Amino acid sequence: MSKKFEESGALNFKRGFRDGIPIGMGYLSVSFGFGIMAVSNGLSVFSALMISLTNLTSAGQVAGLGIIAAGGTLIEMILAQLIINMRYALMSISLSQKLDSSFTTPHRLLISFSITDEVFAVAAGKSKELNTRYMYGLMIMPIVCWSLGTFLGGVAGEILPDRLKAALGIAIYGMFIAIFVPPARKSLGVLAVVAVSAGLSCCFRYIPALSGISNGFSIIICTLFAAILGALVFPVKEKAEADEQ
Repeated sequence: MSKKFEESGALNFKRGFRDGIPIGMGYLSVSFGFGIMAVSNGLSVFSALMISLTNLTSAGQVAGLGIIAAGGTLIEMILAQLIINMRYALMSISLSQKLDSSFTTPHRLLISFSITDEVFAVAAGKSKELNTRYMYGLMIMPIVCWSLGTFLGGVAGEILPDRLKAALGIAIYGMFIAIFVPPARKSLGVLAVVAVSAGLSCCFRYIPALSGISNGFSIIICTLFAAILGALVFPVKEKAEADEQ
């Protein structure tokens, strides 16, 4: 394969599309679980589909679904989404250093919609500058599969027995477990943050004095408290400092 062909726009788009296929396949099964959860909580299939099509954020959508189901306020929703999805802003800032001159402001705005943990990891792992064709190719399958999985899950949620829906609905929690268990096994800080967050969540659920706090604000409090505690007790060392030690 010639160097000229390797650098062509068609190959860049194809390479991005190819790199996005494994991400999309993973999203398909996880969003299926979200679709079932959404319908089980009273949303229509169309509403669930539109949430996934316009958000593309697993943790944010699950938290938002809980706030909707509990009849939470708009302020709760805004604050919860801001805190949960703040990491995407940091990812986008980091990724912006790898973009070539083809990224005008409209392109940046469009591409920013598709920045998820997995898309960021794949794009950031590239040694060369990223162009618009590669990024548009990379974002197609994650968006399509996340939306398609939600739709299929929503349809299944309307026709499947309750027991089967409950079993399939835990798929999205399986994704969260798969995300935090590997780093938690390697880092005491990650393990502590997860444990504190889970413990606080149980407190808000089972302690009568705290159970009156809405789902939205309990999510916000758990996230902020665990994150701040982790930053103070287990600060991330700078690379140079770690090398000296």
